[in-house]
Amino acid sequence: MSFDAQTLAQALRHAVLAQRFEQTEDSLCGGTAIEHFPSIDLAVAAFPEGAAPVFANVLFSREHPQGLVAQLGADAGSPRNLSYLADQQDAQGRSIAWLPGADWSQLKWQPLCGQGGHQFVSPYPASLIKLMVLVGVARLVDAGRSDWGKAVAFEGRRRALRDWAFDMTVISCNRSTSALVALLHSCGAIRREGQLELHNELHDCFRAYGLPGLRLAHTRPDGGWGNAAGAGVGCLHMTAWDALRLLWLLDRAAPPPPWLPAGTPPLLSAASQSELLYCLQEQGLHEILSSSVLAGLPNWVPGLPARLPLRWLGRDGGAQVGPHRFPGDLSAQTGLELAFAHKTGNTENYGADAGIVRGITPLNRHYLIAFTSNLGRRYVTQPGCVSNWRLPALGAAIDAHLCRLMPP
Repeated sequence: MSFDAQTLAQALRHAVLAQRFEQTEDSLCGGTAIEHFPSIDLAVAAFPEGAAPVFANVLFSREHPQGLVAQLGADAGSPRNLSYLADQQDAQGRSIAWLPGADWSQLKWQPLCGQGGHQFVSPYPASLIKLMVLVGVARLVDAGRSDWGKAVAFEGRRRALRDWAFDMTVISCNRSTSALVALLHSCGAIRREGQLELHNELHDCFRAYGLPGLRLAHTRPDGGWGNAAGAGVGCLHMTAWDALRLLWLLDRAAPPPPWLPAGTPPLLSAASQSELLYCLQEQGLHEILSSSVLAGLPNWVPGLPARLPLRWLGRDGGAQVGPHRFPGDLSAQTGLELAFAHKTGNTENYGADAGIVRGITPLNRHYLIAFTSNLGRRYVTQPGCVSNWRLPALGAAIDAHLCRLMPP
């Protein structure tokens, strides 16, 4: 079977449609099926051994329930047929686009990026935004304005920068995120006067590296970054394609990014790249596209077959990931043949996951995956989960497709 961009795009599209997301139960509608096909932004870039990269991006929404394939050039640049619209919240801080009965024709949409003919509302990426914060503080270190071992004080606690970064990533600690957002402000990477943001080095960086779909806007000097701080939904954005290409820049085993001119400096130093990859590799919250930490739950649905880092396993076989307790015997990870260095995100209305997938020796599978959606905790049917079982099932289906498509 040939393995090219068109084949991959159709495999991704069929994997999404096979999950029957239109049947997802919505707790805000009394457990009946979701009103509209959910918004899903899914990107994959595969790196077959000895061959050129193969990549694709497919998108679904109430306007595109059968799926829309992004038009991507051979240089893996921005999609040519898409115009992204920014997600939004109302004056009460509600994600109004996803409320039952929301009439999109009556909402005032703001452009995010892109000039193509097909519009797509980019769902808030939830805690996936912490990957952007991680890159921002890494660039501070590389510029000599901070240090991974430096003690950073926040809300009466002093910890090394790398410890704040680790907890922000592997247990998705919001307080650690606030500490690092405050650091970005105190070091001058972000400057604002009152409600006006005057300077944002992350945005300059993302533009320079061809990633217009990444935005970390309207955060506060005290570390505020959520809806209550005037940021959150409508201010923090990550399209799946640009989240994937950010990972491409971080993946030391990936080929050079074809959308950048030859000689473009690396996004990060080798030392900072190692710090970031370590955080992603030790991820404990395998509960979106991979579900290994949930294997002890009744009705478990296996996801992308990624091993849970051993640091999270307790003597009883269950897992303790920060404040999160996962029951069952997770010690025997039979059949889990992948390492998934990734960041997840979830809220009531949103679910996201993006990372670097590598086969565990002797397997040589290697690909990037990024997923954002409006499928959050309100669609959960199994206590102890943060997402619907259809999401890990999608992860498993994508990996199975890639096993068939990628040459040995």
